[in-house]
Amino acid sequence: MNGRDEGVPPPHAVVLDTDGVLLDSATAHAAAWKTAFDACLAARAPDDPGARAPFDADAEYRRFVDGRSRYDGAEAFLASRGVVLPPGSPDDPPGPGTVWAVAARKEAAFREALAAGAVTAFPDAEEALAALRALHVPCAAVSASRHARTLLADTGLDRLLAVVVDGGDAARLELPGKPDPALFLHAAARLDVRPGDTAVVEDALAGVKAARRGGFGLVVGLDRSPDGHGAAPLRAEGADLVAPDLTTLVRTTWGGRSRTRRHGRDGRT
Repeated sequence: MNGRDEGVPPPHAVVLDTDGVLLDSATAHAAAWKTAFDACLAARAPDDPGARAPFDADAEYRRFVDGRSRYDGAEAFLASRGVVLPPGSPDDPPGPGTVWAVAARKEAAFREALAAGAVTAFPDAEEALAALRALHVPCAAVSASRHARTLLADTGLDRLLAVVVDGGDAARLELPGKPDPALFLHAAARLDVRPGDTAVVEDALAGVKAARRGGFGLVVGLDRSPDGHGAAPLRAEGADLVAPDLTTLVRTTWGGRSRTRRHGRDGRT
């Protein structure tokens, strides 16, 4: 993790992405997209081995889908494989015939994963949010997913958040998805803070790009990969620093330790 300039005061507020930052849900999202895309590629991709290769749930998920709305993610990936489908409509049933139908197939697969209990909060999320609250740093969670608000409530993280902006809000307010900064800017406005006084924490390349475009004072890339292979792409998109987890970020950026840390019997952390 890169250090911060000690002469610069820490941000007044934090806007955090949800999937992959607070919730361990990115894997479930990627697996659901693979179900939808592989079926579409088998039926609609050009007769070319490269175009028909299975969806890469790591690299291609991060490059084309992560952080985007369902429609935008589906359209971006299919275009990369030369698959051109009519847009269709949001009420299209799951299938390979339209962009919305592919997105609907992903949604159906993700709902199955939710029913199986596939999504939980990251162990460090509650500790980091509690530490920021103790330091009087308000936090907002942002997501392109319509499931985010429910999942944050199910995991109990919503009680530590001042604001939640999810895909339902984006649709209602007609906010464009990442890499447009509209979701982040709306969250900052709800927190009543200026973007320049606010940190954004993102694991998605599109999210980092959006935060940079929005003029946020600190853009943090979160790379939870065990080997750190996601750090360089996050920096390339404009992250000011890359952190391996949220507790490290809070300790390094705000200089405060979580008041919820568990202590050993001798009183040491």
